[in-house]
Amino acid sequence: MANNYTSELTQFLTQYKTDHPDTEADQRAGRFRLWDKDLNTEQQDGFRASKIAQDPYVYYQDA
Repeated sequence: MANNYTSELTQFLTQYKTDHPDTEADQRAGRFRLWDKDLNTEQQDGFRASKIAQDPYVYYQDA
């Protein structure tokens, strides 16, 4: 490929980001809202302590 080639998708994204400069900030805010959370360590310890061990092969249990 030539060094100066840009695909239609890349051209579209570049144009979209030029027309909508707040897009990246909105994406970062959405990521923070959904994924970047502070975890409660006491609650996580409780989840780990209450976990039940699964049988090694779940389809054939001893009846």
